[in-house]
Amino acid sequence: MAGGPEGAGQRGHSPAQPWVLQFCHGYDGPFLDCARQYARLFAGTPYRVATVYLTGERSSEAELGSASDEVIFLGHSSREVRGLKLAAIRELRRILRGRDFRLCIAHRFKPAYVALLAGSLPVIAVHHAFDDYRRLSRRLFAACFRRRLSLLGVSDSVRDDMRACLPAWPAERIETLYNRIDVQALQATQPDRRTARQALGLPEGAWIVGNVGRLHPDKDQATLLRGFAEALPRLPAGSLLAILGSGRLEAELKALAGTLGIDRQVRFLGQIPEARRYFRAFDVFALSSDHEPFGMVLLEAMAAGVPLIATDCGGGREVVEGVGRLFPLGDAAALAAALAQLAGLDESARDACVQAMARRLEERFSDRAVARRFWALPMIAPFLAN
Repeated sequence: MAGGPEGAGQRGHSPAQPWVLQFCHGYDGPFLDCARQYARLFAGTPYRVATVYLTGERSSEAELGSASDEVIFLGHSSREVRGLKLAAIRELRRILRGRDFRLCIAHRFKPAYVALLAGSLPVIAVHHAFDDYRRLSRRLFAACFRRRLSLLGVSDSVRDDMRACLPAWPAERIETLYNRIDVQALQATQPDRRTARQALGLPEGAWIVGNVGRLHPDKDQATLLRGFAEALPRLPAGSLLAILGSGRLEAELKALAGTLGIDRQVRFLGQIPEARRYFRAFDVFALSSDHEPFGMVLLEAMAAGVPLIATDCGGGREVVEGVGRLFPLGDAAALAAALAQLAGLDESARDACVQAMARRLEERFSDRAVARRFWALPMIAPFLAN
């Protein structure tokens, strides 16, 4: 069910029912699935989950996708949650009254800030990006609440970044919990190769390299274009590069493709809703990002059975290492070599690659695997004792 701040905490819930508060900045982009991931951790336990969104209007899609017992939309704009966020703090205090909340899981810094000031719950702050504690003000704030604040990074790279910023904190209070996907649910939405190519307007017989992401310097599609151009003589005839996404670098990247002489071999397909549904259209998925905190698109490509190439840095390395090809950031020649290697895979080698990715998903990035990890974290032990 969905609620608003006025009615929250006054729904007649049993005072003995233990609850977990999940507090999210918003449900845009990948963050709706992040809410689902953390709510699912408590399936089959005595705890009910109330998910609260700081920004964003009420949405039936977000309500359903949150996989929670209750969903509350505070409806603030991004502008309204700048500064001290006093209105949000008051609203969250009302939500906390009237039921037995035991723990708050807060995604990103602003929700953690509001949750710590609004009540006395232990807070686990989940961080999805680098540099969240580079600012002195944030480090001082975290130090003030160190007794009831623990931190999770979505990759070891994000965790290590936080540990470097907060060197006095014990290691067990800054840990990793990987992002994950519901593999079977995602695969059920992914049409076969032919249908996916038809949906994207791609030729059925071409060998296709796929890339999905904002056209932004962080994603470094310029290196991808250069690497693809260098690899083309070693790729099957008629090979294409399909780039799904939009952003401020679109004109610049199209101009670069023209300069490299590959404008006819590159398809800029723009923003595609639910792009992860069409990953089976690709023969290879390449991510050229600069220090990706995690890289959910890599899991989505793995679920589609598409071999991977990614930069050897950030969270992407942790996903791909051992089951795909890695190349140094910005190294177009190394990327070209990786593309040529994957183009040369025979059917047996490709099948072995697909099987290795399936095992990696199940062992490290499935809901079941991450739930085991979550309940074994030292920061969860005090929560279990309550």
